Amino acid sequence: MSDSDAFITRHLRVHGRVQGVYYRQSMIEAAQRLGVHGWVRNRHDGSVEALATGPASAVQALMDWARQGPPAARVERVEVAEAPVGESQGFVQRETV
Repeated sequence: MSDSDAFITRHLRVHGRVQGVYYRQSMIEAAQRLGVHGWVRNRHDGSVEALATGPASAVQALMDWARQGPPAARVERVEVAEAPVGESQGFVQRETV
């Protein structure tokens, strides 16, 4: 298995104008296209949080997408942290925390 095929998990916090601009649904669609599993949710502080698991190249592609987001979003920064590889199916929206 090459490094780009190894499964990884990354925790993302996306800051900027990312709520009320179709960010979560757009991320779900991007993750599904890329074959990435996990979840996305709004946070009360105005950020968006996500957990992405999949092949390293696909997770990297989703992180690259997250830095732009949908057209109405204005992403200021994306904080990325390693996380233990989890078991999840699909990519879903979770409740705001």
